[in-house]
Amino acid sequence: MLTLKTRFPGIILAAVLAFPAWLIGLYFPIIGSPVLGILFGLILSFWSRPAVLNAGIVFTGKKILQYSIILMGFGLNLFNIIRAGSQTLLLMIFTLTATFVTAYLVGKWLKIQNRTTTLIGVGTAICGGSAIAATAPIIKAKDEEVAHAISTIFLFNVIAAFLFPFLGHVFGMSDHQFGLWAGTAINDTSSVVAAGYSFSHDAGNLAVIVKLTRTLMIIPVTLALSFLFLGKGKEQANTYHFSKIFPWFVIWFAVASVISTFVPLPQVLITFLVNVGKYMIVMAMVCIGLNTNLIKLLRNGIRPIVLGLICWFVLAVVSILVQYWVL
Repeated sequence: MLTLKTRFPGIILAAVLAFPAWLIGLYFPIIGSPVLGILFGLILSFWSRPAVLNAGIVFTGKKILQYSIILMGFGLNLFNIIRAGSQTLLLMIFTLTATFVTAYLVGKWLKIQNRTTTLIGVGTAICGGSAIAATAPIIKAKDEEVAHAISTIFLFNVIAAFLFPFLGHVFGMSDHQFGLWAGTAINDTSSVVAAGYSFSHDAGNLAVIVKLTRTLMIIPVTLALSFLFLGKGKEQANTYHFSKIFPWFVIWFAVASVISTFVPLPQVLITFLVNVGKYMIVMAMVCIGLNTNLIKLLRNGIRPIVLGLICWFVLAVVSILVQYWVL
């Protein structure tokens, strides 16, 4: 059984490695501490580390990332969250539709298995690994199909964390524009957080709100897939538990914002909680980098990567076009 004692060594390693990334990010904000954290992790991913570190590294890359987002909620006003979330619903309708249609057509063209196509489509459109985890038991995906989809999505997550802030500055985007773009066009929450806060604090806040709103699209999409695949396997009802994969940290993020909005907390406490959350983000990015094997990702096959690239490109372009032409 995993306990705090077994996770402690890996957590401490993440905290130590995050410190130089945090300091450099303060002096060079155009790069950003989260991106540097991923870079440090990627460099050290080739290190044959002691097995005692693994539990804490996995815990930090997943759970501590979620806790960091909850802490960021203390720095946000509930009404701003509701306003931003409602404003992006139309944007999400366009981007999700475009991504799903693209995944279906390109998947047919590349002759990729329907299950793999579906996993890459939902992973790109909604929220990366979480959406894939939610969808896999519904469509009865094989382990290798899940591995291909997650590897493909994660490859572009790493690229996005580096590429998006750079492109945002090149295109002269405002904090609002970049926040919307990052929140809707980057697959996984971790990379949205890394890219958003690397661009600016305000862009990061908006990107997180948009991404968490987008994450909730897991609910209607998985319900729709459940209906489509109904009757294709009686054992499905016994193996699929939605409560286990639902992103409950989204709810706690909202609770933190409610407390910050209606409870008169000292500003020094809010600042402290937000800064702790930011440091935890860098820790999580370090661990995500440590657990990334770029060579293995590239060996999983070219066709899923091509599908993921095309879907991701369409998603990013549609997100920008809708901002300029519709919103």
